[in-house]
Amino acid sequence: MATNEDFIHYVCEQISGVGAVRFKKMFGEYLIYIDELPIIVVCDSTVYVKKLECIDELMQDASVGFPYKGAKEHYILDIENSDFSKKIISILKKNTPLPKKKIR
Repeated sequence: MATNEDFIHYVCEQISGVGAVRFKKMFGEYLIYIDELPIIVVCDSTVYVKKLECIDELMQDASVGFPYKGAKEHYILDIENSDFSKKIISILKKNTPLPKKKIR
């Protein structure tokens, strides 16, 4: 079941204050950028973050899953826990490079 935009607005509210938040609809689902960094993938109303070593210890009890077919395994972020989500995002921001610009 595809994610609806109301849920995306809820996710953005839960993480407000971590930086400039924007979202982009991609392939019927969403990618959330924080300070222009692609940090969160939302598919089927589930919030995913990449499995990176910098958050492994904090996310050791988190569920994992695949946001879409062909994706690598991601952590599922408990977006209900706003403070924890913001902590994870703050760490990911420091460890996520800016996407490369496409040359057209």
